Amino acid sequence: MRKYIIFQAGKREKTDWRNRKLQHTQALTWILAEYWDSSNKPIPTPGYRPTEFIRVDALHNPAEHGYSTHYRQGDWEVTWVETYTPDIPMGEFDIIVICYYKYNPVNAPLKPMPERQVSIDLFGGDTKAYEQWLESTKEPAEV
Repeated sequence: MRKYIIFQAGKREKTDWRNRKLQHTQALTWILAEYWDSSNKPIPTPGYRPTEFIRVDALHNPAEHGYSTHYRQGDWEVTWVETYTPDIPMGEFDIIVICYYKYNPVNAPLKPMPERQVSIDLFGGDTKAYEQWLESTKEPAEV
């Protein structure tokens, strides 16, 4: 089932504006995150907290990390969920889910991002492209 899940601050949520940032751009918004999910996992329910991704500049290594160096359980907690399904399934999604949040800070520990795992699947099964990528990541030989 293809799901579009939107995480949005509740309409009455009066938190400090710095806590209402879109996760991947850090822009101010009521929408905190959005996911496209094609798994068979159930949709989020009240109490769910999405993962928050954090960059610790002192530990950032572009060869190892994307933007984020760490992650933790987020401070936003789902309070209620609305779902919308099309009458005639013609679009890209089978269901659209809107999860409304309240700001409820937790003292969750920072965890380092796991090591990147690159497989041939990321190249759509293209063996040649995968092998070229492997070659491009090899360290040059010391002379």
